[in-house]
Amino acid sequence: MPGGRLTQQERQQIALGLADGLPYAEIARRIDRPTSTVTREVMRNGGPAGYRADLAHRATERRTQRRRQAAPRDAQASARADGRDAEAVRAYEESFATVLIQSGMPKMMARVQASISLTDEGSLTAAELARRLQVSPASISKAIAFLEGQGFVRRERDERRRERYVVDDDIWYESTMASARALLQIVETARQGVEVLGRGTPAAARLENIARFLDFVSESNARAAEQAREVLHMKPGGSSDGTAADTAEPGPERA
Repeated sequence: MPGGRLTQQERQQIALGLADGLPYAEIARRIDRPTSTVTREVMRNGGPAGYRADLAHRATERRTQRRRQAAPRDAQASARADGRDAEAVRAYEESFATVLIQSGMPKMMARVQASISLTDEGSLTAAELARRLQVSPASISKAIAFLEGQGFVRRERDERRRERYVVDDDIWYESTMASARALLQIVETARQGVEVLGRGTPAAARLENIARFLDFVSESNARAAEQAREVLHMKPGGSSDGTAADTAEPGPERA
Protein backbone atom coordinates (compact mmCIF):
# COMPACT_ATOMS: atom_id res chain seq x y z
CA MET A 1 0.00 0.00 0.00
CA PRO A 2 1.57 3.33 -1.02
CA GLY A 3 2.33 6.03 1.51
CA GLY A 4 2.88 9.76 1.30
CA ARG A 5 0.54 12.44 0.06
CA LEU A 6 -2.18 11.78 -2.50
CA THR A 7 -1.21 12.55 -6.08
CA GLN A 8 -3.32 14.60 -8.43
CA GLN A 9 -4.14 11.45 -10.40
CA GLU A 10 -5.37 9.73 -7.23
CA ARG A 11 -7.55 12.72 -6.45
CA GLN A 12 -9.05 12.52 -9.92
CA GLN A 13 -9.85 8.85 -9.31
CA ILE A 14 -11.51 9.80 -6.02
CA ALA A 15 -13.63 12.40 -7.83
CA LEU A 16 -14.65 9.82 -10.45
CA GLY A 17 -15.55 7.32 -7.74
CA LEU A 18 -17.72 9.87 -5.95
CA ALA A 19 -19.44 10.75 -9.22
CA ASP A 20 -20.22 7.05 -9.70
CA GLY A 21 -21.67 6.83 -6.19
CA LEU A 22 -19.02 4.43 -4.91
CA PRO A 23 -18.49 4.04 -1.14
CA TYR A 24 -15.23 5.32 0.34
CA ALA A 25 -13.97 1.78 0.94
CA GLU A 26 -14.31 0.88 -2.75
CA ILE A 27 -12.61 4.09 -3.88
CA ALA A 28 -9.79 3.42 -1.43
CA ARG A 29 -9.39 -0.13 -2.74
CA ARG A 30 -9.10 1.14 -6.32
CA ILE A 31 -6.27 3.53 -5.49
CA ASP A 32 -4.69 1.18 -2.92
CA ARG A 33 -5.07 3.57 -0.01
CA PRO A 34 -6.62 3.24 3.48
CA THR A 35 -10.31 4.08 3.65
CA SER A 36 -9.52 6.67 6.34
CA THR A 37 -7.25 8.51 3.89
CA VAL A 38 -10.04 8.84 1.33
CA THR A 39 -12.57 9.83 4.01
CA ARG A 40 -10.34 12.61 5.36
CA GLU A 41 -9.51 13.82 1.84
CA VAL A 42 -13.16 14.14 0.86
CA MET A 43 -14.47 15.61 4.11
CA ARG A 44 -11.88 18.38 4.33
CA ASN A 45 -12.30 19.33 0.66
CA GLY A 46 -15.98 20.00 0.19
CA GLY A 47 -17.57 16.67 1.11
CA PRO A 48 -19.03 14.07 -1.30
CA ALA A 49 -21.16 16.63 -3.16
CA GLY A 50 -18.56 19.39 -3.40
CA TYR A 51 -15.30 17.53 -3.89
CA ARG A 52 -13.18 18.72 -6.87
CA ALA A 53 -9.84 17.04 -7.58
CA ASP A 54 -8.05 20.15 -8.85
CA LEU A 55 -9.28 22.36 -6.01
CA ALA A 56 -8.38 19.71 -3.44
CA HIS A 57 -4.89 19.37 -4.86
CA ARG A 58 -4.27 23.12 -4.79
CA ALA A 59 -5.67 23.38 -1.26
CA THR A 60 -3.30 20.67 -0.07
CA GLU A 61 -0.34 22.44 -1.66
CA ARG A 62 -1.32 25.68 0.09
CA ARG A 63 -1.65 23.92 3.46
CA THR A 64 1.74 22.29 3.01
CA GLN A 65 3.33 25.61 2.16
CA ARG A 66 1.78 27.32 5.18
CA ARG A 67 3.02 24.57 7.50
CA ARG A 68 6.54 24.89 6.14
CA GLN A 69 6.46 28.65 6.56
CA ALA A 70 4.89 28.59 10.01
CA ALA A 71 6.60 25.53 11.55
CA PRO A 72 6.12 26.91 15.07
CA ARG A 73 9.19 26.09 17.12
CA ASP A 74 7.22 25.79 20.35
CA ALA A 75 4.96 23.12 18.79
CA GLN A 76 7.98 21.17 17.58
CA ALA A 77 9.60 21.43 21.00
CA SER A 78 6.39 20.20 22.63
CA ALA A 79 6.30 17.16 20.35
CA ARG A 80 9.89 16.31 21.29
CA ALA A 81 9.23 16.85 24.99
CA ASP A 82 6.27 14.49 25.23
CA GLY A 83 7.86 11.91 22.96
CA ARG A 84 5.01 11.86 20.46
CA ASP A 85 5.35 11.73 16.69
CA ALA A 86 4.09 15.18 15.63
CA GLU A 87 3.01 14.00 12.16
CA ALA A 88 1.16 11.00 13.58
CA VAL A 89 -0.67 13.20 16.10
CA ARG A 90 -1.62 15.69 13.38
CA ALA A 91 -2.96 12.89 11.17
CA TYR A 92 -4.94 11.43 14.06
CA GLU A 93 -6.38 14.85 14.89
CA GLU A 94 -7.64 15.12 11.31
CA SER A 95 -9.19 11.64 11.58
CA PHE A 96 -10.91 12.55 14.84
CA ALA A 97 -12.27 15.77 13.34
CA THR A 98 -13.50 13.85 10.28
CA VAL A 99 -15.52 11.48 12.49
CA LEU A 100 -17.09 14.45 14.27
CA ILE A 101 -17.97 16.01 10.90
CA GLN A 102 -19.60 12.78 9.76
CA SER A 103 -21.67 12.75 12.97
CA GLY A 104 -23.13 16.13 11.97
CA MET A 105 -20.79 18.70 13.55
CA PRO A 106 -19.77 21.59 11.24
CA LYS A 107 -16.22 21.39 9.91
CA MET A 108 -14.55 24.25 11.82
CA MET A 109 -16.33 23.33 15.03
CA ALA A 110 -15.12 19.74 14.64
CA ARG A 111 -11.52 20.87 14.09
CA VAL A 112 -11.62 23.05 17.20
CA GLN A 113 -13.23 20.30 19.29
CA ALA A 114 -10.65 17.75 18.17
CA SER A 115 -7.76 20.13 18.77
CA ILE A 116 -8.79 20.87 22.36
CA SER A 117 -9.70 17.26 23.13
CA LEU A 118 -6.27 15.95 22.14
CA THR A 119 -4.28 18.22 24.46
CA ASP A 120 -3.18 16.75 27.78
CA GLU A 121 -4.44 19.87 29.55
CA GLY A 122 -7.85 19.71 27.85
CA SER A 123 -7.78 23.44 27.19
CA LEU A 124 -6.45 26.03 24.72
CA THR A 125 -6.67 29.79 24.28
CA ALA A 126 -8.10 31.44 21.18
CA ALA A 127 -4.59 32.44 20.08
CA GLU A 128 -3.31 28.88 20.51
CA LEU A 129 -6.23 27.49 18.50
CA ALA A 130 -5.77 30.02 15.70
CA ARG A 131 -2.06 29.17 15.51
CA ARG A 132 -2.57 25.40 15.60
CA LEU A 133 -5.35 25.40 12.99
CA GLN A 134 -3.96 28.24 10.86
CA VAL A 135 -7.28 30.09 10.81
CA SER A 136 -8.48 33.55 11.78
CA PRO A 137 -9.50 34.52 15.35
CA ALA A 138 -12.99 35.21 14.00
CA SER A 139 -13.31 31.58 12.86
CA ILE A 140 -12.26 30.39 16.32
CA SER A 141 -14.74 32.73 18.01
CA LYS A 142 -17.61 31.45 15.87
CA ALA A 143 -16.67 27.82 16.46
CA ILE A 144 -16.40 28.30 20.23
CA ALA A 145 -19.80 30.02 20.37
CA PHE A 146 -21.36 26.99 18.66
CA LEU A 147 -19.53 24.42 20.81
CA GLU A 148 -20.31 26.29 24.02
CA GLY A 149 -23.98 26.43 23.07
CA GLN A 150 -23.97 22.65 22.61
CA GLY A 151 -22.20 22.09 25.93
CA PHE A 152 -19.02 20.73 24.34
CA VAL A 153 -16.68 23.37 25.80
CA ARG A 154 -16.69 25.91 28.63
CA ARG A 155 -14.70 29.08 29.29
CA GLU A 156 -12.41 29.81 32.21
CA ARG A 157 -9.62 32.25 33.11
CA ASP A 158 -6.09 31.03 33.78
CA GLU A 159 -3.55 32.55 36.16
CA ARG A 160 -2.61 35.12 33.52
CA ARG A 161 -6.28 36.15 33.13
CA ARG A 162 -6.38 34.69 29.63
CA GLU A 163 -9.63 33.11 28.53
CA ARG A 164 -9.21 29.39 27.93
CA TYR A 165 -11.61 26.97 26.29
CA VAL A 166 -11.91 23.76 28.24
CA VAL A 167 -13.17 20.28 27.40
CA ASP A 168 -14.80 18.74 30.48
CA ASP A 169 -14.72 15.02 31.23
CA ASP A 170 -18.53 15.08 31.19
CA ILE A 171 -19.05 16.48 27.69
CA TRP A 172 -19.99 13.14 26.16
CA TYR A 173 -22.37 12.40 29.02
CA GLU A 174 -24.04 15.79 28.55
CA SER A 175 -24.17 15.27 24.78
CA THR A 176 -25.78 11.84 25.19
CA MET A 177 -28.37 13.19 27.61
CA ALA A 178 -29.14 16.10 25.28
CA SER A 179 -29.64 13.62 22.44
CA ALA A 180 -31.98 11.56 24.62
CA ARG A 181 -34.03 14.67 25.42
CA ALA A 182 -34.20 15.57 21.72
CA LEU A 183 -35.56 12.09 20.94
CA LEU A 184 -38.26 12.55 23.57
CA GLN A 185 -39.41 15.69 21.76
CA ILE A 186 -39.82 13.64 18.60
CA VAL A 187 -41.73 11.02 20.60
CA GLU A 188 -44.12 13.64 21.94
CA THR A 189 -44.66 15.15 18.51
CA ALA A 190 -45.25 11.75 16.92
CA ARG A 191 -47.90 10.91 19.52
CA GLN A 192 -49.63 14.22 18.88
CA GLY A 193 -49.80 13.17 15.24
CA VAL A 194 -51.55 9.94 16.21
CA GLU A 195 -54.45 11.94 17.63
CA VAL A 196 -54.54 14.32 14.67
CA LEU A 197 -54.55 11.57 12.03
CA GLY A 198 -56.87 9.28 13.92
CA ARG A 199 -56.05 6.05 15.72
CA GLY A 200 -56.37 2.97 13.57
CA THR A 201 -55.26 4.69 10.37
CA PRO A 202 -52.06 3.52 8.65
CA ALA A 203 -50.36 6.89 9.11
CA ALA A 204 -51.24 7.02 12.83
CA ALA A 205 -50.00 3.46 13.33
CA ARG A 206 -46.71 4.40 11.67
CA LEU A 207 -46.29 7.38 14.00
CA GLU A 208 -47.16 5.30 17.06
CA ASN A 209 -44.49 2.75 16.15
CA ILE A 210 -41.95 5.54 15.67
CA ALA A 211 -42.86 6.93 19.09
CA ARG A 212 -42.51 3.53 20.78
CA PHE A 213 -39.16 2.88 19.14
CA LEU A 214 -37.63 6.27 19.93
CA ASP A 215 -39.04 6.26 23.46
CA PHE A 216 -37.28 2.96 24.12
CA VAL A 217 -34.01 4.20 22.54
CA SER A 218 -34.10 7.46 24.50
CA GLU A 219 -34.71 5.74 27.83
CA SER A 220 -32.04 3.10 27.14
CA ASN A 221 -29.43 5.69 26.14
CA ALA A 222 -30.13 7.88 29.17
CA ARG A 223 -29.96 4.90 31.54
CA ALA A 224 -26.74 3.64 29.96
CA ALA A 225 -25.17 7.11 30.17
CA GLU A 226 -26.01 7.37 33.88
CA GLN A 227 -24.61 3.92 34.59
CA ALA A 228 -21.41 4.53 32.62
CA ARG A 229 -20.78 8.13 33.69
CA GLU A 230 -18.03 7.22 36.14
CA VAL A 231 -16.00 5.75 33.25
CA LEU A 232 -15.40 9.33 32.06
CA HIS A 233 -13.57 10.09 35.30
CA MET A 234 -11.36 7.00 35.52
CA LYS A 235 -7.64 7.55 35.85
CA PRO A 236 -5.28 5.84 33.37
CA GLY A 237 -4.82 2.25 34.51
CA GLY A 238 -7.08 2.67 37.51
CA SER A 239 -10.54 3.40 38.78
CA SER A 240 -12.55 6.61 39.07
CA ASP A 241 -11.09 7.33 42.51
CA GLY A 242 -7.54 6.78 41.32
CA THR A 243 -7.09 3.36 42.94
CA ALA A 244 -5.81 0.48 40.86
CA ALA A 245 -8.51 -1.53 39.21
CA ASP A 246 -8.59 -5.13 40.38
CA THR A 247 -9.09 -7.23 37.29
CA ALA A 248 -7.36 -10.40 38.45
CA GLU A 249 -9.29 -13.63 38.69
CA PRO A 250 -9.90 -14.74 42.30
CA GLY A 251 -7.51 -17.41 43.45
CA PRO A 252 -8.24 -20.48 45.56
CA GLU A 253 -9.21 -19.79 49.16
CA ARG A 254 -6.64 -20.54 51.81
CA ALA A 255 -7.46 -22.43 54.91
